[in-house]
Amino acid sequence: MAIWVDADACPRGVRDVLFRAAERCGVELTLVANQRIEVPRSHHIRMLQVAKGFDVADNEIARRVQAGDLVITADIPLAADVIPRGVDVISPRGERYTENNIGERLIMRDFMDTLRGSGMASGGPPPLSAADRQAFANALDRYLARQARS
Repeated sequence: MAIWVDADACPRGVRDVLFRAAERCGVELTLVANQRIEVPRSHHIRMLQVAKGFDVADNEIARRVQAGDLVITADIPLAADVIPRGVDVISPRGERYTENNIGERLIMRDFMDTLRGSGMASGGPPPLSAADRQAFANALDRYLARQARS
């Protein structure tokens, strides 16, 4: 079991939660991004820098993950790609993407993209709040507890 992080847009507070969890549980944590991100010195944590470009980090994560791994991402298409392969996915806001809800999320994402493209909607999600960080920490703890039991 390994944790893969789509780190280009992953908030610092979420990365800090992940760093502590990787050390506490001894799980392999890999941050994938097209820019250098500082990570603590640890046998469990590493940074994988990929080339700049659209979806390069997402494609690298999709190429490397295995069934039983966890991906941290807000990228709905990446989640939709890896879930059918037995990969768990949690957003930085603590939402667990599953086979039961990813199709709906993908449709909503495409709809909002169309609205933004037509000028009818703008902006993105609100900044990550303390409640969002707590929801993420709780979702991560539930995942790690399930893994420890199996």
